[in-house]
Amino acid sequence: MSTANPQPLWQPDPQRIAQARITRFQSWAAEHHGAPADGGYPALHRWSVDHLDTFWQAVTEHFDVRFSTPYARVLGNRAMPGAEWFPGARLNYAEHALRAAATRADEPALLYVDETHEPRPVTWAELRRQVGSLAAELRALGVRPGDRVSGYLPNIPQAVAALLATAAVGAVWTSCAPDFGARSVLDRFQQVEPVVLFTVDGYRYGGKEHDRREIVAELRRELPTLRAVVHIPLLGTPAPEGALEWSALTAADTEPEFEQVPFDHPLWVLYSSGTTGLPKAIVQSQGGILVEHLKQLGLHCDLGPEDRFFWYTSTGWMMWNFLVSGLLTGTTIVLYDGSPGYPDTGAQWRVAERTGATLYGTSAAYVMACRKAGVHPSRDYDLSNVQCVATTGSPLPPDGFRWLHDEFAASGADLWIASVSGGTDVCSCFAGAVPTLPVYTGELQAPGLGTDLQAWDPAGNPVIDEVGELVVTNPMPSMPIRFWNDPDGSRYHESYFDTYPGVWRHGDWITVTSRGTVIIHGRSDSTLNRQGVRMGSADIYEVVERLPEIKESLVIGIEQPDGGYWMPLFVHLAPGAVLDEALLNRIKQAIREQLSPRHVPDEVIEVPGVPHTLTGKRIEVPVKRLLQGTPLEKAVNPGSIDNLDLLTYFENLARKRA
Repeated sequence: MSTANPQPLWQPDPQRIAQARITRFQSWAAEHHGAPADGGYPALHRWSVDHLDTFWQAVTEHFDVRFSTPYARVLGNRAMPGAEWFPGARLNYAEHALRAAATRADEPALLYVDETHEPRPVTWAELRRQVGSLAAELRALGVRPGDRVSGYLPNIPQAVAALLATAAVGAVWTSCAPDFGARSVLDRFQQVEPVVLFTVDGYRYGGKEHDRREIVAELRRELPTLRAVVHIPLLGTPAPEGALEWSALTAADTEPEFEQVPFDHPLWVLYSSGTTGLPKAIVQSQGGILVEHLKQLGLHCDLGPEDRFFWYTSTGWMMWNFLVSGLLTGTTIVLYDGSPGYPDTGAQWRVAERTGATLYGTSAAYVMACRKAGVHPSRDYDLSNVQCVATTGSPLPPDGFRWLHDEFAASGADLWIASVSGGTDVCSCFAGAVPTLPVYTGELQAPGLGTDLQAWDPAGNPVIDEVGELVVTNPMPSMPIRFWNDPDGSRYHESYFDTYPGVWRHGDWITVTSRGTVIIHGRSDSTLNRQGVRMGSADIYEVVERLPEIKESLVIGIEQPDGGYWMPLFVHLAPGAVLDEALLNRIKQAIREQLSPRHVPDEVIEVPGVPHTLTGKRIEVPVKRLLQGTPLEKAVNPGSIDNLDLLTYFENLARKRA
């Protein structure tokens, strides 16, 4: 594939480079730790992976991480899995997240926005007071370090306070969004056996109220380890019998007490999408998340006390945890609880406008939806505070880069576009935002500091300007300390380390270019391999979904028993569009001319919709399994899918073909 992008789409100006926190970090690390003073980001990155221990020591010193007991060394055992970070050190994540309360008590820590789009502030002092009161009440309920505390909550201030109070006690937080059904929640929470459940009576989405009291009652019945349920009356209903009132638990003016825990003490449990079985319960540590997020948010995202950080997310997605960590840098974080497109497609831009967001994060799908809907963000909203628009969830197509750039440039704005890619597995980015580097269309700017990201061929050789497996060859502090209920570590090992022993294989196809940028092609386990030419599904979606008639698409490649290969393209059409011969020809022509003649689909099939995980990712592997004849109950975990009826469609199609 060609990686020739002759000209960058965007270059940071000299002032932006000089003022970037990563520039200050580099000169400080050069003075104190022997980092290269010259050579810009590429030199700093090389140093950070070649001198991993020194780099992470520098991060903790630069951000003044408070160790209540010192560490013996930065990295004990370096092996993956099982790397040992900062052995001997003790600290507390919540203590660091609330530090700004000491100097900026009356400024907003949180800006909460619902579908009225009117921001409501929660000050640093008020957030700290609530956390102090709630942590004391959790201790009074018998919650101890290591106990699990769960939240069935939307993206509201109470969810942030509950997470921080849990961490303050040394307990382990885990959450699901209230649009998850009971089975999906139980598939997650039953694995970790929580002792406390924070819950709402319902939520508002798309202009409607959604009552969740029956689901909450089912969760209470099916989670026998619960000692307490805390009721947050978002829709104004009284607490169910036996539940505690949120207002009563957060009424006191109590100084928070921060339990000092070992560096590798569990902070939270995140879950994989669980499309093909029980979701993996991924455990990350207080210290590992603290230092990884300080690096990612403070250096790569360039966030500090004067910033406002908005990412459209829900509590069921790792980006919510990442957003909360914005507090570590003293940043005001924006919590939006509502539909991304209510009352109209421009809703998220309106939230960015009204909160004065400086970094606004969203999904690539939302950007493309705005482009298709004729939204003009910079013309229709005052986005003069927005310095950076970041995207994740799926690769941002080149058209998305150009559209964002042109929309903002039309109003004279100098927009930094940061497409980032990482995973729930590390709750961070492998590659993405660097404020001092140029942006090339369709490419991530660079691998992250301390992350030795490479593309490998099947034999384990690094390749440049060629498609390969995304691997990370050195440990990252936020890699899971373990999976829950995986006593011998076998499930953890087979998830990342089976292919290349001792090296993290993530399951994405990428190209590392000779310029040092990174291109993401989609999941390697759903890669399209025709006559030895491999292509990611994301490349197909980018080309097909440029056509105005196509709302969304799904492409699957299936190896046939006779050695053949069947590659259907499923299309969900825009209202009023018809899949006639003319559209069929345009789809095939676009793929043939812009990608490769080999990847023209064997069939183009209209479908009523494309199924997604609950966090909005297209599901390719379960659909592939259905089309190969696997029964629905074995091909997919039904609780992980947004619309099960769509999967029945694919199951019926497989029967007809058989």
